[in-house]
Amino acid sequence: MWFEKWVIERCTLKQLSQRSGYSVRSLNRYFYQYLQEPPVLSVYPSERVNLLIDGTYFNDDLCLILYRDNTIKFTQLYRLTDGEWFEELAEDLANLLELGVQIESITCDGHKALLKAIKHVCPQVTLQRCLVHIQRMCLIWLSGKPKSEAGKELRKIVAQLHLIEDVLQRDYWIVSLLKWHETYKDYIREKSINPETGRYWYTHKMVRRAFMVIKRALPHMFRYLENKRIPKSTNGLESFFGHLKGHVNVHRGLSRLHRRQFIQWYLYMKNKE
Repeated sequence: MWFEKWVIERCTLKQLSQRSGYSVRSLNRYFYQYLQEPPVLSVYPSERVNLLIDGTYFNDDLCLILYRDNTIKFTQLYRLTDGEWFEELAEDLANLLELGVQIESITCDGHKALLKAIKHVCPQVTLQRCLVHIQRMCLIWLSGKPKSEAGKELRKIVAQLHLIEDVLQRDYWIVSLLKWHETYKDYIREKSINPETGRYWYTHKMVRRAFMVIKRALPHMFRYLENKRIPKSTNGLESFFGHLKGHVNVHRGLSRLHRRQFIQWYLYMKNKE
């Protein structure tokens, strides 16, 4: 019971010692014994699973990749690794399918390795690009106060992205994007050339980058309008990651191995809830 409070409720050893009557030293010894035997997460085979997939990083290049069922708020699978690699992502998706998880859709931030893995393992699954991620990155590249008219106009268009709730709004939004491109297509193609090396770069690269991200993601940006079960963003996962990191930070003295084990216990206990 005290170990669960230590993992889930952000209680320190000192607080638990005062409440339980055990010494800090005893609790520390017991808890480290528990940490060394992390439980295995059980997959919940189900139909029409709408997955959220994303990764987050901790200190020492520790990366947690989560495969979470958005409908029942259940972590189907996770991987603790050092990065988001195609081979590992493809293996995880294949394992989920083999274990009976019928994936209806995947919402993700568009990491190249993950997109490649989805195309390789389950190309028939509906892919939804995270609208919040697209919007956030474009607004960063365009800056708070763009100097060019092209940047100002594109920023206004991007700022409306998260408000789209039906097909009509989507169509109006796409039309405004197409009109923007027709007006500024020569602007974003403009190049600057180094006369000594002959190498060139796009003069207005940030505005161009924002537009190109939208252009490439556009086929998978509005799949949630076709199926209300599909989440349009990975915000649910980002919130989950935020809570997890808050719990990990309470116990800053954990070694890298114990931090991994703590995360495993946390995921297991959150699934039990």
